[in-house]
Amino acid sequence: MSFQEFMDIIQGIGIFGILTRLVLALACGGAIGMERETKRRPAGFRTHTLICIGASLTTLTSLYMIQKMNLPTDPARLGAQVIAGMSFIGAGAIIVTSRRQVKGLTTAAGLWTSAIIGIAIGAGYYAAAIIGVVMVLFAEIALAKFEFFIVSTARSMTVHVEFEDVHALDATIDRLIEKGMNVTDVEYSKMKNAENNLSGAIFSIRFKKKMNHEYALSLISEIPGVHNVEEL
Repeated sequence: MSFQEFMDIIQGIGIFGILTRLVLALACGGAIGMERETKRRPAGFRTHTLICIGASLTTLTSLYMIQKMNLPTDPARLGAQVIAGMSFIGAGAIIVTSRRQVKGLTTAAGLWTSAIIGIAIGAGYYAAAIIGVVMVLFAEIALAKFEFFIVSTARSMTVHVEFEDVHALDATIDRLIEKGMNVTDVEYSKMKNAENNLSGAIFSIRFKKKMNHEYALSLISEIPGVHNVEEL
């Protein structure tokens, strides 16, 4: 069997073509999902795998309807519905915490991209799908480290602080100003945490020059009455 004959088999929608597509979809979706799994995200290995397989199967069904059933249908119609439908799953992965943190955006984007990769695999566009997976993993692993470096040295930051009373809040503001930082906004919550009876506040801080954010967090954590501090 020549290479061209082999390619014709796996590009077709016979049993070997179907198997090739679905196994590749499992591998590609699993590779993206595994990265999310290592970071303990709710949508991890199985979710990405199922979405990629489902999207691939959708495109395969479209091809089958045209090539085998001779139906006058648009081959892109079902795939378009998958892309639109992923908006609902992606929205479910995004949450806004009580501390104004938005979480799940990267996971939602990964789910959406996994569906598109599955569509490409189902259409037999293997090269684009594999290159797409490599680029997604590069963005989620390598660029995440670059993003952390940029954010950790930015001239502004937002911090959530938990403290015992308003005196600790005043002391925090005074300490930051003393160290040459500008407190541009303070959102104070009078609601007590039911578990530890603490109040909370969100600080928007602006630095006059670049400063390591870990240093600013350590300054706040050393203030008497402050129990917890974290960057948002």
